[in-house]
This record gives sequence, C-alpha cells and structure tokens, in this order.
Amino acid sequence: MTMQSINPATGELNAEFETWNQDTLDEVVTQAGYGFADWSKLTPLEDRIALLRRLGDVLLEDQEPLAELMTLEMGKLYTEALAEVQKCATLCDYYADHAAEFLADEMIESDASKSYLAYLPLGVVLGVMPWNYPFWQVIRFAVPTITAGNIALLKHASNVPQCALALQEVFRKAGYPQGVFTTLMIGSDKVASVIRHPAVKAVSLTGSEAAGRKVAAVAGEQLKKTVLELGGSDAFIVLDSADLKAAVAGAVKGRFLNAGQSCIAAKRFIVDAALVETFTEQFKQTIEQGLLAGDPMKAETTLAPMARQDLLDELHQQVMKSVEMGAKIVTGGYQLDRPGAYYAPTILTNVSSGMPAFDEEFFGPVAIILKASEPAHALGLANGINYGLGGSIWSNDMATAETMARGMESGATFINSPTFSDPRLPFGGVKNSGYGRELSAQGIREFTNIKTVWIK
Repeated sequence: MTMQSINPATGELNAEFETWNQDTLDEVVTQAGYGFADWSKLTPLEDRIALLRRLGDVLLEDQEPLAELMTLEMGKLYTEALAEVQKCATLCDYYADHAAEFLADEMIESDASKSYLAYLPLGVVLGVMPWNYPFWQVIRFAVPTITAGNIALLKHASNVPQCALALQEVFRKAGYPQGVFTTLMIGSDKVASVIRHPAVKAVSLTGSEAAGRKVAAVAGEQLKKTVLELGGSDAFIVLDSADLKAAVAGAVKGRFLNAGQSCIAAKRFIVDAALVETFTEQFKQTIEQGLLAGDPMKAETTLAPMARQDLLDELHQQVMKSVEMGAKIVTGGYQLDRPGAYYAPTILTNVSSGMPAFDEEFFGPVAIILKASEPAHALGLANGINYGLGGSIWSNDMATAETMARGMESGATFINSPTFSDPRLPFGGVKNSGYGRELSAQGIREFTNIKTVWIK
C-alpha cells in the first residue's frame, strides 16, 4: 500500500510513499513505550521547556519551506500557510512560558496535614490528525502532550505524508530525543491496532464525526482515554443591531478561510429578517468581487483549491441534493473550469430542516443563509443541529448577545468576531462535535493522571 501526495492546485503527483507493515509498526510502538520512562522521569520539566523553546525557533527558522510544503501538498494559500507555521511557534512560546505553572502541584485544603493534586504523564499518546491544518493541528496536540512528559505518536492524514515527515524532522532539529515524537507511516486501516497496543495509553483525534465514533469505540473497548475534536456546522448569527459592514467582512473571512475547509468555519449564517436581503446581497458581491482563484503560491490569489477532488465531489453532491429538495443557489454551485480542485464560492438560501445544507457539515466554500424572526428564533436555529463546536454572534446590543452566547450549545461562542483558536483559550466541542479540550491549561492536563496525594 502507498500514500500519495498530490498537488490539489494541478492534480499532479508530488511524491509517493510505501506504508509500514504490521511488524514495523508494532516495533516502533513498542520502542515508544520503552522510551516513556526516560522521557518522563529522567528529563526534568525545565529541560522539556528548553527543548520547546528551541522547537518554536526551528519553526520560525524554517517557516518558508514548511509553508511551501503545506501549499504544495494540500493547496492552502501560501500566505495562510505561513501564518499557520507562525501560529505553531506562538503556541510553543505560550506553553514554554506557562507549562510549569499548569503542571505544578495544586494544593487542596482538606483534613490532611497536606493534600494536593499532581499532574503526572500517562505514557504513549496517539494523535490521529487531519489534513486541513497539517502543522497546527499536530503541534496543538503534540506540544502540550510531550511537554507534560508523554510520548507522542502521529498518524497523519494520508494525503499529507510530506508534512507528516517534515514535522518529525522539526522535532529532531529542535533536539528532542529519538522516539519522543514519531510519525507513523500507516493508513487508517492500522489505527485500531495502534490503539490496542499495550504501550498506548490514550488517543487524541481531530477529524470527522464518523472517524471519531470508530476511534472512540476501539478506545472504549480498551478503556483508554480519548479527546475528540470532530465536525462542526457553526452558526453565525447576525442580529438587527449588528454593524452590517463588519458582519459581512467577518462572514467572508469566517466562511472562506482555508477554502472553507475548517471545523470552526462559519457555515450557517442566521440573519435577522430585517437585514437578511441586504446581508445576502452584500455577501454575494463581496465574494464575487474579492475571491480570486489561482496559483495558491501567489499573493494575489484569494481562493485556494480544495484539498482533494473527491472532497469537492462530495461537497457538490450535498449542494445538488439540497437544491433538488428546494434550496436556491444565489451564486456559485459548480467546479471552476480550470486545472485543480477549485469550487466556486457558493451561497444557498431557502434552506430547511431535512436538507443536507441544514443538517450536515459542508466542508468547503459553501455558505448557507437562514432567516430569523427574532433572537430566540435565531438561537433555536443555531442549536437545532447535532453539532456544537463553535459559533459567533454579531450585535451592538451586548447584553442580548452575551445572554445568547451563554445559551448557544457550543464549545466556544465569539461576539463580533469569527470563531478562531488561540493557545490561551480552551478549544473543543459538545454534542457530536466531540469532547475534551485542547490548548490552555485544560489542554496540557488532558493527558495526565490527575492524582490525589493525601498526607497525615
């Protein structure tokens, strides 16, 4: 079996890699288990933090070739790829500054002479990561996991094998001991065997709801901890008091960044009835005039290709099925007539429950507009699906917006900003968007044994 790296902007083959057989895989995972004691017990936290600072430096030193590789392999705009590498370095700096605080023993008042919580590493942790942010998603998982004293194994998406190997090289250049971070050159068919391996103690997955269910089922059989960050169909609520110009600008950025291929992209635009016609027209004009398909390496290009042709085909099928059921296309709705997996920026209206556009995640440059009669109706539409990752509310009435933010069923709600991830803020979802948290203090503690120590 092989893994192919294909340039989505041209359809050309970049490289091809042989996947590992089961014996090789078992040996690597076993060795990772052996290495855990040395890393967790013989490498003090201050030394792990020093390596982390060096990791951030290496990312910045190599940011241009790493960004070029991302663009070549999954089609991301080069400007966005460069920002992604820089964000990874920022995360390294954040945990280097705060890991000692986050992992320090926490004193607890009790009947004991002394009682406290200790945050102790679990062992080998498998990360199953997606292609849409091929560096950020991995660094977001691996940095806190490793800094807490664990060993990290990476099973990356099969369409970004060069990024997966480049990440392993970045950790090597930073000076991490061999085996602390290892890329597994395997397909999804071997993930279950890794989870079942006795050396592996936990799993973190960022990906689809279907993949999350499969991983959680296998981990559940083994009674192993999981953190799942799954799909999302984030609501973007525009109330009647909103700054319409700012909301439209936020809508374009929130929906079409990374060609719309983001779990926390704004996907369902729920607009007050008084503004919906004006919002829709301005949204349409802005994307038709401002999103230009082209070579993702060029600065003037503002619309990237989708990462794979099969993903584009799946998205188009969702659009067409929704149209057959009564949805209306305001703009777009077709593949661009040019080489590569480019899909025209699309707006759908007249969408209702039961359509793919209402019920399913659209992972690409398609926006769904829904009309709300009042704030309570808008919140009901926002909460009326099975996902709950993020969301945003646009309003100049802060009291109403904050009340609605607390009532939105999501892991995060942003007011007057598109949803985004920040190392300082916990990140994760509810409902079918998963469970557990990444980033901030909560993220570094997810893969620790929160151990009570009681002394008298």
